[in-house]
Amino acid sequence: MSDTNGPHPTERDPRRLFDFIALTARLRDIERPNNATPVRKESVAEHSWHLALVSWILHAEFEREAGYRIDLTKMLKMCLMHDLVEIDAMDATDVTARFASLPGALGFELLELWHEYEEGSTPEACLVRGVDRLNPALMRYLTGQGWHDMATDSHGPVDAEALDRQQLPRVQVSGTLRALYEEIRNASVASGLLPSHTP
Repeated sequence: MSDTNGPHPTERDPRRLFDFIALTARLRDIERPNNATPVRKESVAEHSWHLALVSWILHAEFEREAGYRIDLTKMLKMCLMHDLVEIDAMDATDVTARFASLPGALGFELLELWHEYEEGSTPEACLVRGVDRLNPALMRYLTGQGWHDMATDSHGPVDAEALDRQQLPRVQVSGTLRALYEEIRNASVASGLLPSHTP
């Protein structure tokens, strides 16, 4: 006799959950171009954690600016999962298959959140995308790395104007994010980490 009151059979699959949890642990091994400290690169796991923390810290400001409720739980979930695609450099087909293999509603939720983030289709997604764009600039300033290792699309060095072109489309979704970005940019120029213009 089946247990009609218990979880659906597809939800009773701890092995699939274990495999996925083990997969997500690999985010610790994937390095980003910016530094975590002056002597080592940041991992994707560190980046995702800091995005979640910054989003939580700024959440009240985001709601104050918007004048309506911003779903913090959704934002935190997006922060924590948005870069899972960097494991094995997954493309959209891989992402769909990987998430669809998860038991119960988890796979559907992950896939929906990933699409929402990628498309910037909600206020929460736009804000997380803004924090995601702000964070590397913050780390390049805090660690003293600067932008000497980066080039613009035209292969010239990154200066303050070029950084504005990269950052502003995403951070200007929030006055708070834009003000934080401008603080980072101005401090980076003042400290010599970022040229104010290219000679």
